[in-house]
Amino acid sequence: MTRRSDSRTPSRGAGPAGAGALLIGTILACAAAGLGVGAVLGAPVLLALVGGFAGVGVGLWIVYDRFRDL
Repeated sequence: MTRRSDSRTPSRGAGPAGAGALLIGTILACAAAGLGVGAVLGAPVLLALVGGFAGVGVGLWIVYDRFRDL
């Protein structure tokens, strides 16, 4: 009995769902960080929105960096 070698590598969530989840997770993490800083400074809603918008840019960069080889 012989073994077949499987040359495929695991995908690491390389599909569209993985990219979307990574983007949404980054947006939420940045918004939560903005909310935390805003709670300390007295402007939680404003800084949560700023963090959310910054999270879009950061998330797009992270998705591009992770999935650029596809």
